[in-house]
Amino acid sequence: MGSFKLILVNVPHGKSELVSKAAVQAGSFGGTVAMGRGISPNPLLSALGFGDSTRDLVIILSTEKDYRPIFGSVVSACQKEKKAFGHILALDADGMAKSGVAFGTEGTGGDNMEHSQETAGQGPLSLITVVLNKGYADDAMAAARKAGAGGGTVINARGTAREDDAKFFGVHIVPEKEMLMIVVPQEKRGAVLAAIQDLPCLSEPGSGIAFSAAVSDFTQLGRSSAPN
Repeated sequence: MGSFKLILVNVPHGKSELVSKAAVQAGSFGGTVAMGRGISPNPLLSALGFGDSTRDLVIILSTEKDYRPIFGSVVSACQKEKKAFGHILALDADGMAKSGVAFGTEGTGGDNMEHSQETAGQGPLSLITVVLNKGYADDAMAAARKAGAGGGTVINARGTAREDDAKFFGVHIVPEKEMLMIVVPQEKRGAVLAAIQDLPCLSEPGSGIAFSAAVSDFTQLGRSSAPN
């Protein structure tokens, strides 16, 4: 089994069907759609309650061999949409589990990431993912902006209970979470992660986690885009 790519497509709410159809036509076996909230890169607009939007995040796992046609098909399908319609990115995935069988890969990333982003006319990028208690995503986004990030996308999530977690009438109390996803230039990754790490809402053990992954391909979707 070859290596894999995780394709993430961020589009306005209600447009996930456009993306999914294009991906299936190019050979994808399907994906997952999550609804989130886009945070404006303009801090003033966000503070006034403007600029935020409801977004769909389409998550597609493909083989290294199939991901290029899928990626290009999605970009082409969005050509007639408005400018800055959304974006699509790909991450190296080092494993997949299906029907109880796990497939691992080695040696993914590196050279392909640099080549793909040069083709798109961009430098290396990183995807920073922050998982924290509900209500604190905007604080994390504000800290990230001060460190050089633009906007981000928030997805509602929940934690998983452990045996020693608190219980209420015998039921595990699982805190609601928010997952904040931000794409930043690789040279700003360290500063953004450090700024998020210093947040008071993440000072307690178990209150959240932040991690990053190298982006192997990134394209803005909409009229200004062109397939790689």
